[in-house]
Amino acid sequence: MTYTKGRVVNDADSHTMETQDWLAPYLEGEYKEAYSEVYSKREGGEKIVKMIDAAKARKQDPEARAKALENPIEGAKGWLGYGGFDKEERVEALDWLGFQRQLVFPTFGLGAITKAETDDQRYAAATALNKAQQDFCEADPRLDCVAFTPLDDPDRGLAEAKRAVEAGAKAVMFSAGPAGDKSPGHPDFDPFWQYLEDNKIPFMLHIGPGTKTQPSKFRNNGRERAADLHGGGENLRFPDFMCLWYAPQEFLTAMVYDGVFQRFPDLRGGVIESGAGWVPEFLRMLDHGWYSFNKTDQYLKDMDLMPSEYIKRAVRFTPFPNEDVGHMIRDSAPELYLFSSDYPHPEGTKDPFGKFEASLEGFDEAVKDMFYRTNYDHMMFRKSEALAEAAE
Repeated sequence: MTYTKGRVVNDADSHTMETQDWLAPYLEGEYKEAYSEVYSKREGGEKIVKMIDAAKARKQDPEARAKALENPIEGAKGWLGYGGFDKEERVEALDWLGFQRQLVFPTFGLGAITKAETDDQRYAAATALNKAQQDFCEADPRLDCVAFTPLDDPDRGLAEAKRAVEAGAKAVMFSAGPAGDKSPGHPDFDPFWQYLEDNKIPFMLHIGPGTKTQPSKFRNNGRERAADLHGGGENLRFPDFMCLWYAPQEFLTAMVYDGVFQRFPDLRGGVIESGAGWVPEFLRMLDHGWYSFNKTDQYLKDMDLMPSEYIKRAVRFTPFPNEDVGHMIRDSAPELYLFSSDYPHPEGTKDPFGKFEASLEGFDEAVKDMFYRTNYDHMMFRKSEALAEAAE
């Protein structure tokens, strides 16, 4: 019996834990040198390198490897997580977990893109990261690779999306902030949205690039700053956690208001690892805003659906395991939410499936199957087996 106890589950959020030279094999010249031994060049990097080395050593120790595979979801996480960066181990971890599909996002590799100093470096790093991610995901057909492309330059963003999809990527992620100096709804990006729609490729917003954090002046509170979620200094803290959903709300509002979901009715996407408890009220406020402003705003008058209906049709969201997904479903709609493990990140907790099961107590199997399986299939433009049988 697998971790998911025989239930068919699609996992909408998992990660690679990139190693020192994750990008280097896919770069040349000065860029190759810049992205070699990246952790050795940063403060606290020695601790990371030791964890990577320990995980590599474990693979050569059959007893330690077997013990790590006894219960990967409860075991070590991060770089020490089973299959965090070793694709052969990830296949074994998937066998134990029992997930039918798993979306795979990068982790620290995104920093190479967001911290790039020029567009040339930014897009070179994106291409290298996407090639590395695709190489990892080619280990097993259950792994759905998520590519990343900066939208700073509409033409180059589209070119990298096309290259990555043709190489096997199943979804395309980008910053949840403005697209360079433009709204994502600017006509310059219509060829990008058209490409995703035509090729049945969903877009992804994920915690990371574009995520809003607490403004720095609020940190001037007369106290020493606490350690982050991982005990270090560059990740999530409580005040930042409370801002996670601001950027996705701004981005999706632009997509609705600028008419992207109206012009491209078959476009689909996901908001991943940004929580979901805010979604029901967000939908209500979108419609409340429409009622308040549509008499004077021609763009609102021209909509062929209510704003919330565009979101329900196009977007899916992943709750955190400690959120009450049952309450969200009752407060909005069952088609909006997806299971995610966040493996091998510690934020996914040691038992995400058990926590979600408890939250879904009292719902019938049809609703549970939507959460665990068919909402993912819809987002990824796949016809679920149950739906296929019904269609026949």
